[in-house]
Amino acid sequence: MSRLIRPAGWQHCAVARGLLAAALIVPTQGFAAATCEARSGATRVNVVELYTSEGCSSCPPADRWLSTIASDTSGANPVLPLAFHVTYWDRLGWADRFARPAYTERQYSVAAAIGAAVVYTPQVIVNGADWRNWPRLPKPVAAPEVELQLSRDGDTFTARIKRRDGAAITQPIAGYWALLEDGHKTEVRAGENAGVSLRHDHVVSGYQPVAAWPAAQEQQLQWRPPQPKLESASGTAAARQVAFVVVDAKTQKPLQALALGC
Repeated sequence: MSRLIRPAGWQHCAVARGLLAAALIVPTQGFAAATCEARSGATRVNVVELYTSEGCSSCPPADRWLSTIASDTSGANPVLPLAFHVTYWDRLGWADRFARPAYTERQYSVAAAIGAAVVYTPQVIVNGADWRNWPRLPKPVAAPEVELQLSRDGDTFTARIKRRDGAAITQPIAGYWALLEDGHKTEVRAGENAGVSLRHDHVVSGYQPVAAWPAAQEQQLQWRPPQPKLESASGTAAARQVAFVVVDAKTQKPLQALALGC
């Protein structure tokens, strides 16, 4: 297991996290239609965040494990896997093309929220907690405190959030958008994984945090995800999914989320 001690003076931003709820996705013109929507249900899913890097020799087993998890927000055991590629391994000779400074900042923010003294790769965070028990996952949790609707119209995605009737939450809430891609492949030519062929699924290729707002206030947010710049392992555009996650702004505990694969 590769570890990185948090350097003195590291500046990190508060980043929202959360869980997906069981949802019904209703495309209006078929699965790949330009317009579709999803509404949250009564079950929150397990959100599995993997912090990884192509430059880390301990990461490929975790990458392969994450690829075995199907993104499913409406099954009996709903789960959403996300792979955040961090940047701090790039200095060792191989620049991970999926890594972004924002994902590294997010890992430090999550570590601060859960009271962890260090970050490391591969690190698995499940439902806001450092999870050392993978490949096993906990059972999903019910009773979300907010309701969420996610829809797509052309290239624009809209999230509508409101506090569930009777919910006790009064503190501010926040959220974030995530764009996920499947089917990427990299032939690593340098660094710790030199000569290794890596397959990547559930790669976070777009990420946009949203500032906090009062829990009692209904909110409507829109996002146009970035256009794909990378091809999948087959040389075609990668399969994509857009998610919005709602969290408690203070504790970063998940409240509700949805994903659209159309």
